[in-house]
This record gives sequence, structure tokens and C-alpha cells, in this order.
Amino acid sequence: MKIELIKGDITKIEADAIVNAANSSLLGGGGVDVAIHRAGGVEILEECKEIRNRQGKCKTGEAVVTTGGNLPSKYVIHTVGPVWNDDEERCCGLLSNCYINSLKLAESLGIKTIAFPNISTGIYRFPKELAAQIAVNAVKNFQPETIEKAIFVCFDDENEMIYRKLID
Repeated sequence: MKIELIKGDITKIEADAIVNAANSSLLGGGGVDVAIHRAGGVEILEECKEIRNRQGKCKTGEAVVTTGGNLPSKYVIHTVGPVWNDDEERCCGLLSNCYINSLKLAESLGIKTIAFPNISTGIYRFPKELAAQIAVNAVKNFQPETIEKAIFVCFDDENEMIYRKLID
């Protein structure tokens, strides 16, 4: 699987699926979550409500899928990252699960390209360097059958520099 790095807006990325750093309610929150819901339109929110009605909230580390709505991507994979706290081992495991479960879900859909934001590094305060290491390791160690390319989409210069060091 090829790994790419882009600095930009994940809502404009042309990939089969983009990943949303969602909250457990799946109803939109802040940061990338609200940007994806705004750009994708009401169809994404309606599907999120259907998922909630069927299974309840999305647990931390797990992933669910909706349509891409008005986005250039066919799907949005919503995953709930951990809020950083003193339990580093637990937080790291949950963040790794976000990437692994998103990739597994993408595989089940036959997706060839998937784009990830920097999960949990905004309002959830996960240390950016540690989060990037977990993200890159999870993607590099995943054995894909259908996924040909994973794209890390960094919104800011700081994350871009961190990921560039890990990928190059």
C-alpha cells in the first residue's frame, strides 16, 4: 500500500473514502467532524442518525460508514478517537484501533484509496508526535487486500512536518 502525505482540507480530497474523527454521538462536533458534516450535507447526518438508532453511540476505537454525500469521496468512515488522559497505554491502543478498524471497514467495502485526518490531536489533546507514530505504524503494518493507497491529510504545518519525518 502506497502512503501519501497532503497538507490541505480532507473534505476536498478525492479518495474512495475519507475518515472522520467523529465523536461518539456521530452527530457532528468540532474540527474536522463539523467540516465533514458541513461539506457532505444532510445525507451524512441522516445516515449517522440511522446508525445510532440501530446500534447506539459509536465506541472509542470503533468505526462505522456512511455515504460521502456531497463530498468527492464515495464514503465517510467515522471513527471515535480517544480523549488524551494519564492512561497512555489505553489511549495509544484505542487510537491504533481507530486506524485499524477504519482500514478493515474500508477493505470490507473494496475501497482502493483512503484518506485520514490527524485523529484525536485537536480538542482531544492527544500529543501530535505520538499520534502520528501510532497512525503511520498502524497503516504501515496493515496487510491490505484491496487498499492501494492511504493518504494522511494534515490541516496544519506542525502535523505536516511531523508526518513528513515519519513517512520520508
